[in-house]
Amino acid sequence: MQVPIEPPPSRFDFPDPLALPASEEPDGELEVIGVGADLEPGTLLAAYRRGLFPMRLHAGGPIGWWSPDPRGVIPLDGLHVSRSLRRSSRRFQVTVDRAFDDVVQGCGDPSRPHGWIDAEFARAYGALHRIGWAHSVEVWDAGDALVGGVYGVAIGGLFAAESKFHRATDASKVAVVALVDVLRGDGVDADHRLLDVQWTTPHLATLGAVDVSRAEYGVRLTRALSLPLPAPWRTDKFQS
Repeated sequence: MQVPIEPPPSRFDFPDPLALPASEEPDGELEVIGVGADLEPGTLLAAYRRGLFPMRLHAGGPIGWWSPDPRGVIPLDGLHVSRSLRRSSRRFQVTVDRAFDDVVQGCGDPSRPHGWIDAEFARAYGALHRIGWAHSVEVWDAGDALVGGVYGVAIGGLFAAESKFHRATDASKVAVVALVDVLRGDGVDADHRLLDVQWTTPHLATLGAVDVSRAEYGVRLTRALSLPLPAPWRTDKFQS
């Protein structure tokens, strides 16, 4: 089995969020660790391996590299699936990596509130997908209408969920449930894999998302990065 292609290393060095001097972290709540750099594949992977993710500081503004404290995660053994969500799951068809660019486009719809995924981000994650590091779960209604999805970055046992969207009730939740199935599917160290959702929103809390400290996230990240990818992604066939 092929593994994802390792791109050239980044020309930027990211600080370790856990090693910041206390004076740089007032009240323990500093979230933006750095500003600038680029969105090349090697830079993105270096950031995720440090526990950072990119997001613009404001629309059209510079790239910030974020490390929330606390950090939102969904424990794979703590996923909450309500009866209504189970019913919704039976209404839809779910695929993996069938329409990555379309999912990113759905997440970046400018009509959505607080949208931040612009063309530069879409290109960057598309490039990461095509060398095997970024993945999507798609939710379809009647087989041909894309009504929801989630995308993110998989490194070993880490899946860093970047964004999700829905055009039908519960479609984004169905995507998350399917994502957890992928992460747990082969049973290899499934309890130590890490599903990072950045912040615990009320919406994600209904699925079982919880807050962990930055220090605890660092421990979980180190453990997750040492694990193999889930079986469906240990391949070089990532063209969409």
